[in-house]
Amino acid sequence: MIVGVPQEIKNNENRVALTPAGAKELTKVGHTVYIQQNAGEGSGFTDAEYTEAGAEILPTIEAVYESAEMIVKVKEPIAPEYDLVRKDQLVFTYFHFASSEALTHAMIKSGAVCLAYETVELPDRSLPLLVPMSEVAGRMSIQEGAKYLEKPMQGRGILLGGVPGVRPAKVLILGGGIVGTNAAKMAAGLGADVTIMDISLNRLRYLDDVLPANVNTFMSSEYNIRSLISSHDLIVGAVLIPGAKAPKLITRDMLQEMRPGTVLVDVAVDQGGCIETCEPTTHENPTYVIDDVLHYCVANMPGAVPYTSTLALTNATLPYTLQLARLGWEQACQQSTPLKLGLNVVRGEVVYQSVADAFGLPYVPVEEHL
Repeated sequence: MIVGVPQEIKNNENRVALTPAGAKELTKVGHTVYIQQNAGEGSGFTDAEYTEAGAEILPTIEAVYESAEMIVKVKEPIAPEYDLVRKDQLVFTYFHFASSEALTHAMIKSGAVCLAYETVELPDRSLPLLVPMSEVAGRMSIQEGAKYLEKPMQGRGILLGGVPGVRPAKVLILGGGIVGTNAAKMAAGLGADVTIMDISLNRLRYLDDVLPANVNTFMSSEYNIRSLISSHDLIVGAVLIPGAKAPKLITRDMLQEMRPGTVLVDVAVDQGGCIETCEPTTHENPTYVIDDVLHYCVANMPGAVPYTSTLALTNATLPYTLQLARLGWEQACQQSTPLKLGLNVVRGEVVYQSVADAFGLPYVPVEEHL
């Protein structure tokens, strides 16, 4: 198969979808790999490293899309790429369709086969291609939150871990999944007073067992969230419903109950956000203030640490990329239920129920395309 890796063009997105090591694994079993010139530069990988691994360098993004049977990316195609995606071309990337109607309609129009990292799902309901970036984003949410709590950044001016004789900051984490667990680990490690909320009592029992003593678990409900937001300094939105829009757990009126300088970090912004006042921002302009509450809503947080993120992502995606390249998407998805669940849009039809529901589009069972 001919595999193409274009350079990411989303604002400050420095990751690349394939490392030289990954390119080597594909080329050594006979696949052709085209890498756009300088695609790996932001992650610390040179064109020479890819060439040495057996890949070929193409000069433009247009050349990559035109040549490849399968496009492997990090982030969803953005508007300048819509017309580059071809009919029947397999695009394997993070799509987060439910948060973008424009993207959904563009990919329907393209006639391409869109296989989304974030809905590849194992029998235990885990999401193996979302996990590595969720780990990065969860840890970064505390790193960024601690920075924006500083007064020059318009935060409350509080040190996350405090010092002897001074209480630490209070951190509230909404969601006890991969993002929330990693956020709690980081916040606890820095000495913060942490509360993590979830709707699953079994998950809270597990978190209570494995997290440090300065992390408290609390059942998530609107009443309980409202009871805590006025006393917490950093609030992290870490809620995920696979393939669907995130529920709004922090509403516009709740901002009035927060102290000036409270920091909100919405990691769920890729899926529409779980904070009503959150709109996607960029690493270039990451924050804005509403009602004296600072919002950090960068939609590609792991892009700020591309070396770590690219290695972590390729570790997870490469086995699936090899399977798709070896068998083709139809046979691979027939043999692999996790990959089949990754199919969201196929040849102009929406085959993932949550995406269809998000925009009132017709839903077609994926089996009709297999």
